[in-house]
Amino acid sequence: MAGELQLRISVNKQQVPVTRTQQLIYVLVSAQPSQVIARTRMGLNFGFVLDRSGSMRGSKIERLKEAVSLAVSRMNPEDRLSVTVFNDSAQVLAASGTLGEQRTLASRVRDLRAGGGTQMARGLSLGLREVFRHYDEQRSNQVLLLTDGQTYGDESQCLKLAREAGEHHIAIQALGLGDDWNEDLLDQVGQLSGGDSDLVESADEIVPLFAQTVERSQKAIVRNARLTLRLVPGVVPRQVWQVTPLLANLGYMPIGEHDVQIDLGELDADQGKAVLIELLLPPRQAGSYRIAQAQVSYDLPLHNQLGLESREDIIVGFTGDAQLARQYDPAVMNLVEKVTAYKLQTRALDEARMGNVAGATQKLRAAATRLLELGETGLAQAASEEADNLEKSGQMTSAGTKKLRYQTRKLTQKLPDLPDDH
Repeated sequence: MAGELQLRISVNKQQVPVTRTQQLIYVLVSAQPSQVIARTRMGLNFGFVLDRSGSMRGSKIERLKEAVSLAVSRMNPEDRLSVTVFNDSAQVLAASGTLGEQRTLASRVRDLRAGGGTQMARGLSLGLREVFRHYDEQRSNQVLLLTDGQTYGDESQCLKLAREAGEHHIAIQALGLGDDWNEDLLDQVGQLSGGDSDLVESADEIVPLFAQTVERSQKAIVRNARLTLRLVPGVVPRQVWQVTPLLANLGYMPIGEHDVQIDLGELDADQGKAVLIELLLPPRQAGSYRIAQAQVSYDLPLHNQLGLESREDIIVGFTGDAQLARQYDPAVMNLVEKVTAYKLQTRALDEARMGNVAGATQKLRAAATRLLELGETGLAQAASEEADNLEKSGQMTSAGTKKLRYQTRKLTQKLPDLPDDH
């Protein structure tokens, strides 16, 4: 097979000025599965791990039942699934089996009742065991975890389980409902397992989010993707940001004198992934230069194809024409602005956690300005309100903190349209 993964390269400016100093540029590398590959779907080995503690009573537990029902309706008869519920104990409501075998699942979910305390590790342990028992390299092996409260005394065990899940290639998608849960813990659970975490602001959001998570799992057709940048001498990498499907600081690993590697993980059939790379260029005479080569290696387990590669050169021009050097790609610069807003609020939350109220307030107000310029009025207002809260009480609210933390990750969910010729 050839051309399974298509790379597109864009830079924030095609021409940089001829000077005696280094020049900063932004390179956007987009990896997108071909249309033929994107039409395939992964089979599922999927486990639901669901909080049914007392705080889930009422609309929360009712929406949760609807969410499981809708998510299951998106699955194929040969997909495997299990359902585990927990409060201060845990129970496997439906052991792992194909959807066609789960004849009593609907009634068991319908009879689910909320009550008791919260010990998440017990639910995670049983839920992961169900998925691990039927691990299949040619399926998407995932756990969907939902909780609305703080787990007590078992945080270290949760992290241990998440780490083990990651070692066994079972990703945990961790969802926190409302504002009374530990975002630091869920973030680590997602990251350690190779999954993710997200905020569910209201009970009504559970239903579409569950369905979307199942559909994304079916589309995770590209595995073990790694981006290697082969830099020419003198080119220095600074930062690497994932910009789709979610914003994240990826970082990089040096693998030689001039090469760096970035772990991309799984790629979605529809969106793929895009990263924004900050590079410092050494001075050059006028002309066109290859500054690096982007190479993505990856696996296609459904097609039994391992170690496939796609490559593209990164070309930049140096010019003595000041007007040419001031021309920017608006789509790439829009992403730079969104990354900047995300960085500001991330640093603000870090400063607030360390007790630096003045520094956090300043960054929140700067983030509010950036978000407003981007048209994100709701997030801009949240940042401004949390800056006010810090000035008045020295603390941010739990709801405001979570909103900023999770919603700014989604600033780039729709990649700006890029010109066809790059």
